[in-house]
Amino acid sequence: MFRACVLRSVENMIEARELTKRYGGRTAVDALSFTVRPGLVTGFLGPNGAGKSTTMRLVLGLDTPTAGSVTVAGRRYDELDAPLREVGALLDARAVHPGRTVRRHLLGLARSHAIPARRVDEVLGAVGLETAADRRAKGLSLGMAQRLGVAAALIGDPGVLILDEPVNGLDTEGIRWMRTLLKSLAAEGRTVFLSSHLMSELELTADRVVVIGRGRLLAETDMRDFIDANSPDSTLLRVPDDESGRMRALLESRGAGVRPDAGGGWRVTGPTATVIGELAREHGLAVHELTPCRSSLEDIYTAMTGEAVEYRGSTDTDDKEVPR
Repeated sequence: MFRACVLRSVENMIEARELTKRYGGRTAVDALSFTVRPGLVTGFLGPNGAGKSTTMRLVLGLDTPTAGSVTVAGRRYDELDAPLREVGALLDARAVHPGRTVRRHLLGLARSHAIPARRVDEVLGAVGLETAADRRAKGLSLGMAQRLGVAAALIGDPGVLILDEPVNGLDTEGIRWMRTLLKSLAAEGRTVFLSSHLMSELELTADRVVVIGRGRLLAETDMRDFIDANSPDSTLLRVPDDESGRMRALLESRGAGVRPDAGGGWRVTGPTATVIGELAREHGLAVHELTPCRSSLEDIYTAMTGEAVEYRGSTDTDDKEVPR
């Protein structure tokens, strides 16, 4: 988008090693180790209070680790020669002087790192805020403030981007725009590390995932591998009503689990869709639908982090189905 090529090298990696942060008697981040690689969008997941924001603050040198370390491009953030040119961050979209205009805010950031003023116009165009350049920050909607925050993160054309809830406040078009932007930035070889509670969108956007709970690492893997490994083998089966009983009895006699699906038909666990289809054919049973199913990122995340939720309402339950 902005660079002809950003090399995919260890120079853009984020590496946390036994990262720990305690506040008095409370441990916010507990011996956390993970790596965020260039050329990929990496999602950072965890319940409220899990330590995500604290971890991001530690990466950016806004807090000091109690133990362990975290580096960007092999160095601590406070050791970087020109931070804005190496790391772009969005932690709080409203962290802008309310009286400053959009352009003045970005121009101030650019001047702090000897970035040419023309770069301001480039990032304004990239985030769609050209017509709002002279508006004051206090008059921006949350969605526009998010776009300004992204523009500020991009001002130095950095190889690493760290974004906390970047789609918060965006409408449907804005969310699609953000998805495309993040993917294109990663495709250029940049390291993109973002947190989000919008699971369905993160499933579409992220290539890898880091999941934490109570400050500890729960998973670090490719998104597709994460979903496939934690999805139960199940198949949605629909058959004519008059053959439903025979089909269920036949499947259960072969050790399959059969239960009604909320959308109609049966959810079958055990045999694959191919095996079910062959079994139906052998016994002359009609099949109207045979669809392999897998859990969504939200299903898996909810099951995995259920015990790590710090704040739970009275209507929350602990009897959620856990993927096997």
